[in-house]
This record gives sequence, structure tokens and C-alpha cells, in this order.
Amino acid sequence: MKYSIIKYTTWSLLSITAASFIACKKDYVDPSKATEDKVFSSPTGLTAVSVGLQRVYTLGRGSTLYNIVSTNGLVTKELHVLNPGNLAEFQLETGGASVDGTNTMLAGLWATCNKVVYDADKVITAAKSLSDKAYASGLLGYATIFKALSIGDMSMMWEKVPDGTGVNVNFIPRVDGFNKAIAAINDALSAINTTPISASFLSNIPAGVDIVNTLNALKARYSLYAGNYAQALAAANLVDLTKKSTMNFAGSDLNPIFDVSASNFNVYQSIDSTLGLPPGIQPSLTDKRVPFYVVLSGAPAWRWMTKGFAASATTAFPIYLPGEMTLIKAECYARQSSPDLSNALTELNKVVTKLRTADPFGVGAEEPAIVGPLTQAQILDQIYRHRCIELYMSGLKLEDMRRFARPNSERSRNLMPYPFRERDNNPNLASIPDPPF
Repeated sequence: MKYSIIKYTTWSLLSITAASFIACKKDYVDPSKATEDKVFSSPTGLTAVSVGLQRVYTLGRGSTLYNIVSTNGLVTKELHVLNPGNLAEFQLETGGASVDGTNTMLAGLWATCNKVVYDADKVITAAKSLSDKAYASGLLGYATIFKALSIGDMSMMWEKVPDGTGVNVNFIPRVDGFNKAIAAINDALSAINTTPISASFLSNIPAGVDIVNTLNALKARYSLYAGNYAQALAAANLVDLTKKSTMNFAGSDLNPIFDVSASNFNVYQSIDSTLGLPPGIQPSLTDKRVPFYVVLSGAPAWRWMTKGFAASATTAFPIYLPGEMTLIKAECYARQSSPDLSNALTELNKVVTKLRTADPFGVGAEEPAIVGPLTQAQILDQIYRHRCIELYMSGLKLEDMRRFARPNSERSRNLMPYPFRERDNNPNLASIPDPPF
């Protein structure tokens, strides 16, 4: 990755952003700084902004990654707050009316998601005008990944989501948010299929992200959430399950889950070896995924510590897991208009019996196969159970709880209240009530 070029251009953009908030009688232009129109008309400038999307999404306690994983884990009882002085986290674990528009984690999640969508849209629009279509394909694919993730994250948390960015935007139902993310992914895949991504683009972005596999994986995820099972199945079948796609960390850019919480006993830790699941669907004592995700701490503060994808400051965080794609296939077979329970069980058992050595990330249950026949309800219960274990602390469990109609008692909230700052600044939100739970 060409850090010097990207760092320079990124700081130029920050200077432009800061200047836009200063009112004065005269304009003072620093000729050493790139102007915004130049940044968004050059491959180098667009690459810098695109890399900035990943930084906003992944780095620090205020990042989308920290907030989506932590919010999801706290409200679905995957995690336990150790210090109530961490008020935002404690409110989410408590749930109900304790969570309101003042919650700083929800406000941060809303802000970073909308920031990423805004900047990604500018990159996508500008990239389409580049003469180097192979480089443009890379920009379109890479920026779309973080745009789709951000729209998807908001759609998992809120009943309605912004229909775009800017002043006084309108709001759409969250299922339309998932479909909006899918439409963006389809556009990116179409561009890439027409002109494959150039090697020069890939050399200028952080290592780890497999663009095409990730786009198909996110299309499968959000198609499942939107109830389009045929589309979800087709997209999942296009994902190469031998490949990884990760958000990487190094140097001062630390894994935020480890940095804030997993490395200490001051914020939160994993609940215990049940992974927050109720009796009847808890992991078995021999499930090898449990010691992958949680370990005994040996400390009096809390018995358990988070491991998995928050094991160290430099542990990479997967954008999706191969097991997610297999479980999507199982669920699609089980939920399609004419349920195919035989194929659903076959796909489910691929996850149940998977060896750790057969998974790119080392996530494997190594359990005996489930013996059928099972009813549709029984197999869906098992799919939910294994999604919760396989995808522990992935930020996806709350959406699963709603889709699988789990009891409200298993979570502290169902959907989130809108941040007060958005209510104060957008009159279009005035008529949209907060969900009661």
C-alpha cells in the first residue's frame, strides 16, 4: 500500500473538510493542498478517500465496527458489562427505556454509517468518469463494500433508515435499506464483470479485502434478510469458501474490540461459555467453537475473556465467515416456498461437522452430524443455534433473533431509538416514532 500518497491526500481532504465549517470574509487558499475537485477527479485522490472509508469503519472506539459488534452483543446477551461507568454500554445491556436518543454508541454508529455512505457515493460517482475502467472497477467494488456494510448495519438496528445522505433526507423501511445495499452491490459487480479490477488498484489498498467474494457474500446476507431466498442462495454459491476477506490491523491501528474491551476488565467481556444462548440451544460441551471464541480468564474480575476475532491488537476481523455462507444456503433451502429439508440438513451438517483445519479462520465445531429427518421448525431452530455459535460477536445476532422469532426475553431491545441529534436536525424524522422496545 502506498502510504505516503494516501496519507497526504487524506490530510488534504481533512483540511478541506475543516475549512468548510469556518465562516470568514476572505478565502485563503493553501496552494500546497489538493482541492476537492482534484481529489475526486484523480485515481490517487479517490483511492485515498476509499481507504478512508475503511478507517472510519474499523478504527477506534467510535468506529462502526466497535459500535455494531458491541451494541449487538450487549442487547443479545452475548456480552456482559463489567463497569457500569461505561454508560452507553451499560444502557444497551440494561435495555428497554434505558436506551434512548442520548446513547453515544448509537449516535456514533449512525454518524459513521452515514459518513461512509456519503463519501462512498462521491467515490462511486467520480470513479465512473475515470478513463481507466479497470482501476475504476476496483474503486467501485471497494467503496461499495463499505457503503453496503453501513446501510446494512443501520438497517439491522433501526426501523427506518436514511434514503441517501445530505440535508433533510427522507427515510425508508429497513427492508428497503437491505435492498438498497443489494442494488449498490449489483452495480459494482456489473462494472467488475465488464472490466476486471486492475492489479495496480489492488496494490494501493490495504491488504485483506477480497472484493468480489465480499460483494457476493454481502449480497447473500442482505438478500436473506430481505426474504429473497433464491437470490441469497445464488449469491452464496458464488462465494469461494476457501478464501478470507478481512479488515486488518497493524501498528497503531489496533483491533478496536480487543483494544477497548477484550484486553481488560474495564468495559465488557463475553458472558460465558453458553455464548448467551438459553437452555436447549446452548453449545455442547464438546463444540470446538466455544474455546475459539471464549477462554477462562484466571482473573477474579470476570471468569471469561473474549478471544476469537478480538484475541490480540492485530487480530484481523472477518467481513464474513465461510460458515455464514453455508448456513445461508441451509436457511434458504429450509425457507423457500417448497422447503427442501434434505439439502437444508446437508448444508447445516457441513457446519456442524466441519474440522477446524478445514476452515480458513480455524472455526470448526467438529461435532457429530445431526440425524434427520427434521421438521422445518426443527431445522430452523438448529440453523439459528449454529448461526449464533458460528457467528458469535459478528454483529448479526439481533437481526437473526427477529427473523427466527425468538422471545423478546432473550434480548434487551428489538430496534433502536433514533439519535436526538438526528431528530433535532432533520424534520423528516419528527413524525417517525421510536420503537417501544
